[in-house]
Amino acid sequence: MERNHDTIAAISTALGESGIGIIRISGEQAVSIADHVLDRSIKGAATHTIHYRHVVGKGEIIDEVLVSVMLAPRSYTGENTVEINCHGGALAVQRVLEEVLNAGAFLAEPGEFSKRAYLNGRMDLSQAEAVMDVIQAKNRFALKAAMQQLQGNLSRKVEVFRDRILNELARIEAALDDPEHYDLEDYPTQLHETLETLCKELTELIENADSGRVMKEGISTVILGRPNAGKSSLMNLLSGEDRAIVTEIAGTTRDILTEHIRLAGLSLNLTDTAGIRAGTDPVEKIGIERARNAAQDANLILLLIDSSKELEEDDLELLREVEYQCAIVLLNKSDLDQKVKVEDLKNKTTHPIVVCSTKSGEGLEALEQEIKGLFYQKKIDFNDQIYVTNLRHRDALVRARSALRMAEESIEKGMTEDFFTIDLKSAYEALGFITGDTVEDDIVNRIFERFCTGK
Repeated sequence: MERNHDTIAAISTALGESGIGIIRISGEQAVSIADHVLDRSIKGAATHTIHYRHVVGKGEIIDEVLVSVMLAPRSYTGENTVEINCHGGALAVQRVLEEVLNAGAFLAEPGEFSKRAYLNGRMDLSQAEAVMDVIQAKNRFALKAAMQQLQGNLSRKVEVFRDRILNELARIEAALDDPEHYDLEDYPTQLHETLETLCKELTELIENADSGRVMKEGISTVILGRPNAGKSSLMNLLSGEDRAIVTEIAGTTRDILTEHIRLAGLSLNLTDTAGIRAGTDPVEKIGIERARNAAQDANLILLLIDSSKELEEDDLELLREVEYQCAIVLLNKSDLDQKVKVEDLKNKTTHPIVVCSTKSGEGLEALEQEIKGLFYQKKIDFNDQIYVTNLRHRDALVRARSALRMAEESIEKGMTEDFFTIDLKSAYEALGFITGDTVEDDIVNRIFERFCTGK
């Protein structure tokens, strides 16, 4: 049941022991409901002011609080909003929320505050989705991309696209309605040039979606190598924990182990795998097969070679396997006598080679720089460029481009102008799916259901 006119409330901070806990109240009755739980009224308070009060219930003081008043339309939701800033203990916050609900507020559903902000025109759908991207950002690059989207960078770009398409639609419609005053003789050629430019710009956004996904979700990274090459030691070194078992016994790792880590501002979803070698027992073979499957789907492979031992056929086979993937070769155990050197590998791989020691940590900084070079210096410049981090947005851009290309085909086939409008309208609607102008209610509800409660 829709309840967009009800006043809602929820805890907007994480539960636990903390300095501050916030109960947010939003809706037409926000101020009067707050008055029911405060020892002194805030009725008539100016917007964007803070007031010292006590929350009372059943004749006793529950907490000493600061109350923020933000009146419509100058609030996050576009409605009257009151935030009660109380002490952050879980019990105190819950008690204050109970009094607010008893005073007539309804408990907010996940994402309901942001949904109201969207419905009240305070933000479009892509900006609303960016709210959760900011909250869930795992690295500074993901945070920056989310903040750019929250500030409307993607929305403005989409609106520019839609305005250009709308101008063409208006011109065609006007000419069809009043052919005496509008000449379309050379128009198909002009339109084709416009559509070509639009498709090129859409393609740029679509192609950076992989970079955007890497920023948001992290780099899927798999550690490969022969048994005892130092894979588990590298996993422990990078994660800062003893997550993987390290022994002198070859084949200790039988299954894959994944850990999310941050490395020089980057996010890596790091997977340790079974050592790859020929002629192993059935259980180890299963682990090796899983390792190879994980490597096939990875954004990045860290291939470890034990430099204290002569190269074996298994090493060479792994070098051949990863030749056409994004990989970094690590010559491990540099603290021991070197049997394999960088020069020995240069004619066997085109990938960067880093000399390292998982025991001493040597080469870690060089590894960080190589990863940054592969994923950010070449592909992502992190200036004001817009990055698409949402699969829903990417799909909409692809649909819009496909519709524009169909319009181009109609022009090339010499079809009449009224055929162009069908595909132009499809592209216009597909782009509106990003900002929420043409999206269905059930999709909107599904998006906000993924939000956390209190936001």
